[in-house]
Formats: sequence, C-alpha cells, structure tokens
Amino acid sequence: MKAKLRVVAVLLLCCAFLCGCQPKQQAAEPALVLGFSQLGSESSFRIGNTKDIEEKAKAYGVSLMMDNANQKQENQINAIRRFIAYRVDVIAFSPIVEEGWDNVLTEAKQAGIPVILVDRTVKTSDDSLYISQIGADFYREGVMAAEYLTKKADELGKDKLRIVEITGTENSTPMKQRHEGFWDTVANDSRMELLESVNGDFLRSRGAECIRYLLEKYGNQIDVIFSHNDEMTLGALPEIEQAGYTPGQDMILISIDGGQEAIDLLKEGKINCIVECTPMLGSLLMETAQAVKEGKPVNRVIHPVERAFSSDEDLSVLPPRGY
Repeated sequence: MKAKLRVVAVLLLCCAFLCGCQPKQQAAEPALVLGFSQLGSESSFRIGNTKDIEEKAKAYGVSLMMDNANQKQENQINAIRRFIAYRVDVIAFSPIVEEGWDNVLTEAKQAGIPVILVDRTVKTSDDSLYISQIGADFYREGVMAAEYLTKKADELGKDKLRIVEITGTENSTPMKQRHEGFWDTVANDSRMELLESVNGDFLRSRGAECIRYLLEKYGNQIDVIFSHNDEMTLGALPEIEQAGYTPGQDMILISIDGGQEAIDLLKEGKINCIVECTPMLGSLLMETAQAVKEGKPVNRVIHPVERAFSSDEDLSVLPPRGY
C-alpha cells in the first residue's frame, strides 16, 4: 500500500513539474502596427480626424502609434523617422505642406515600410514613395463652392459679385486645389470678380485678422466671402457683425468642412453654403493599411463621399456631425 502511495506521489510531482516547466503563453501580437503623424489640432476637423482614427484603430484591433506635429513639418519628419526605427508595419501621415518629403520617404522605402497619405498629398520626384492617398477631392470641393455661388447669382439676378477669398495654409494641398477648383469653375463667368485672396492658415484667429483687413480695405464692396475652412469662417463672423454687416444677407458666406458649429450657423442663415470635407477617414485608413500589409492591391487615390449644404434647403433632418 505504501509502495502504491509513493508511486502516486511521484506521478503527481512529475505532473506538477511538467506543468510548471511549460512556457508561459505570450500575449497575442497586434495584427498591424500603424505609425500615424497628425499635422496638428488647429480645427474641429483635425480634432475629429484624430479622434476617428484612434477609435477605428481600437475597433480594427490595430496598434496605433499616434504623434501630433503641432503644425511643424520638422516634427512630422522626426516622427516618421521614429516609426522607421520602431519598425512599424505601415506609416501614415497628414502632410502639412506638399514639398520636402523625398528624403524621409526614401528612408521608409529603403526600410521596406509602406506609406499612406491621409487627408493631404505630397509632391515627390518618385511616386513609389507612397502607396495610397486617402482624403477629400479638394479640387471638387472648390468646384462645388463655385457651383453654389453661380446658382445663387442666378437666383438673385446679380450681374456682378465681388469676392474676397481667405485661403488655407500656403502651399498645402487643400489650399491649392480649393482655390483652383473654385476659380477654374467661374473663369468664364464675367459676373465674378476677385478683389483679393489672403492667407488665413486654416486658423480661427487668422480668419478674424484677415476679414478685419479686408473690411477695412474694401468695406461694402464685398459681396462674397469664400473661406477655405470653417475655423477661419468662424473667426470672421464676429468681425463682420461688429463692422455692422449681417452675414448671410449683406455678404454671401461660403465655407468648407461642415463641422457642427458651422452647420448650426448655416441653419441660422449666417452662413449660406458649406461644402463638406469629412474627417471621418479612420475606417478607410485601417482597411487600406491592413490590405497593404497583406500585400493586396489598393487604389492609388481613395476619396470619401461628400456633398454641399445650403441654407436654402431643409437641414432639420441632418444628423449630428460628430466633429
């Protein structure tokens, strides 16, 4: 009996030893490690874009390394180099300007790390330095803004509309393409006259400064204000009212983005038209990055579906914008 008990005890000890020697189960590695450099947090669009990317990364099981460049190209370049050193699977970034990326993108290519552009694009001597660009059709946004103004001029029976333009960051993709889309569309319309374009850098404070300058220079000559984003429009509105004008009536206001604060003012009639530029690009980014990692083909350019909103239409059924 004792011999049997000794055998059982030995067997139990062996089992315990074998179980104890089993290697610990490693935590599952993420399916994708994505390094993303955001250009800043200058607007509700940018904040909404960052939030959407963070939320979609969690939903898709993506390990996200997020960096905020605070409006400086050198910060983005440094962030991309950190992503390369970390050996992320895919790098994505929203370039603050179009030029000056060849060196760092060449480094990413040499490291075998694919790059996706988000929201904006770059000018490069080698198109293979990035795989895909996800973002709005900025040229089409300018076209939609001009199409609205043409229709509005017809409705009002105007034979002359004098326009001031508050543009975005100089040499940025949206600034260039929104300007080109707008003015290409009205190029043959003799009613449209540009008084002046000024750079508002996509900032609310700069929008206020720009419209103060334009009102002091042109006053009631201004018929139309075409602003390249909501933040600059929101900065301009109090200045217009303080100068004694009624926005949306004395002057036609056209903006781009479609954030909630601007949409609320559109409903009040203080803004006449807003062209949508959605920041909700997270799902497109995660799906594209995953496809790139798996070696699947992706489209070179991916645009979300966008539209224009007018104060002349019923906006009561428009759901909350989320940014």
